[in-house]
Amino acid sequence: MNWIVGVHWLNFSDHWFHPIYSFPFESVCKTASKIKQSVVMPKLVILQGGQAVPHLLPENDVVIGRLPECDLQLDSNMVSRRHAKVSYSGNAFQLEDMGSGNGTFLNGKRIEKTEVLTHGDRLKLGPILLRFEDEAHSKTEPEAETYDDHGDFGVDVDTESESGTIMGVVDNASGFGLLDVRPEVKLKAIIEISRALAGTTEIEKLLPKILDTLFGIFPHADRGCILIKNEETGKMVPRAIKHRHNTGDDSVKLSKTILNSVLEERKGILSADAATDARFEASESISSLTIRSMMCVPLLGLSGEPLGVINIDTQNPISQFRQEDLDLLLAVAGQAALSYESAKLMVSFAEKQKQDSEMQIARSVQHALLPEDFPVIPEYEIFASYESAQEVGGDYYDIIKLDDDNLCLAFGDVAGKGVPAALVMSRLSSVVRSTMTFVKDAREAVCEINNHMCAKAVEGRFVTFVLIVLNLKDNTMTCVNAGHMSPMILQADKQVVEFSEDSVGIPIGVLEDYPYEVVSYSIKPGDILTIYTDGVSEAMNYENELYGMEHLRNFVKQATPNATDLGKEVLADVKRHAAGRPQNDDITLMSFGRKL
Repeated sequence: MNWIVGVHWLNFSDHWFHPIYSFPFESVCKTASKIKQSVVMPKLVILQGGQAVPHLLPENDVVIGRLPECDLQLDSNMVSRRHAKVSYSGNAFQLEDMGSGNGTFLNGKRIEKTEVLTHGDRLKLGPILLRFEDEAHSKTEPEAETYDDHGDFGVDVDTESESGTIMGVVDNASGFGLLDVRPEVKLKAIIEISRALAGTTEIEKLLPKILDTLFGIFPHADRGCILIKNEETGKMVPRAIKHRHNTGDDSVKLSKTILNSVLEERKGILSADAATDARFEASESISSLTIRSMMCVPLLGLSGEPLGVINIDTQNPISQFRQEDLDLLLAVAGQAALSYESAKLMVSFAEKQKQDSEMQIARSVQHALLPEDFPVIPEYEIFASYESAQEVGGDYYDIIKLDDDNLCLAFGDVAGKGVPAALVMSRLSSVVRSTMTFVKDAREAVCEINNHMCAKAVEGRFVTFVLIVLNLKDNTMTCVNAGHMSPMILQADKQVVEFSEDSVGIPIGVLEDYPYEVVSYSIKPGDILTIYTDGVSEAMNYENELYGMEHLRNFVKQATPNATDLGKEVLADVKRHAAGRPQNDDITLMSFGRKL
């Protein structure tokens, strides 16, 4: 038989003795085996009063309740006398509710039947929290699971407890931490995450990839989550979460103290051994999840403002995060933030391209509403041009031959620019076309058009409008002006004539049944009539000087006495005045004249 010999020194009145003890080797081995089994023996850890008290579970029934005769007594009035039972069956421990009043909860869900317990499960009986630990049967390399949808991720910020054990803080210089500390390790991690995220432009795929890469860089991480700031509300919203252990409970809780510190101070925070630190006072956000160590770092954008946070933790009491891990996570988070911002820019760019494509289609549709070809009238020449300040605009013109003897010229300017004005312009075009099909009188037509536009008017979207009905037999025209500038008539003797302001009514779409006035004019050979929008008269150069009405009158007087040439020359002079400054309003002009 083998023996173990031990020496124990004793001191009696300055005389040393060393009695020798000897034990059988097999006996020592059996004792050591029992000690080892007690260390890894399954147990329930009671989390109460700032302490974590373990209770070993034998391979028989353990009744939990308020009564003293229960195998595990819980001191709470909300716990039933015989609340629940843990039993051993088939190499597994099972949890069963014994008809308790407040129910038995496993990983946040009330149980209705017997449930098998696995390592790390959370139990809640009334207000008492317990944790089941069975390290001998825990998985060593479990399959990690990643969640990447927009649903409820189970990430909860603990607002009941404002405490938090902050064991380390690191400045986040330029979003990458201090790169001169262990630069080779940080560079390797940055390269690794850059490769992992390369080519990923979809934000919903990018965030889970970041967590996947972090779990590779930190093999002892058990849980991770990414919160991103909602641009509208300013609140942090969970966008991705990852669990290495599939325990059936997908929840992750964050300390409000730590989260606020990370966002406000823009620093990375390390909380070491949080589950056993008395300063946490057993807050459910830490102790109930057996978090042994956690790190939380900000995702800083190029502006230095936090886009969100990355939080990872470990439940392994042996493999705790250290200060160098926090340094490394900060470096990785800097690259992750850049990748996230790049993905956002790519999404914005793709959306902009789509909008540009749609606006090009809208531009084509709007131009299709304008006449491509003008009626051929032997005695008259007609010119018209439309150039919007944006892809689409609110200016409008149309030329409609009513019959062999009458020609309609419509011209309008919708208040505003862009898409809203273009929508009103398209409606005006439809209303004018449908009205002129049945009405030949200029005054009656404008009244009908005004009533149609008033019926479905959009607030602030009125239309200044000119309608001319030209009688081709006697060369007379009737003109109704609804809030627009008066047409300029260049006569054969180079005089410019405009209609009286008294004949100008209110714009279309403002007041229903408004009585508009009609002005008549006899067109003589050589007369050229020009209608324009304020994009012409108010064109501005870089010195903020307006083209001006007076300048327009003088230029028309000197222009070529031909409708087409006059129109083109006016537009060219407007661009010369602007001297390259982008137009700030739609520029539309129509001129028609009676040939000599």
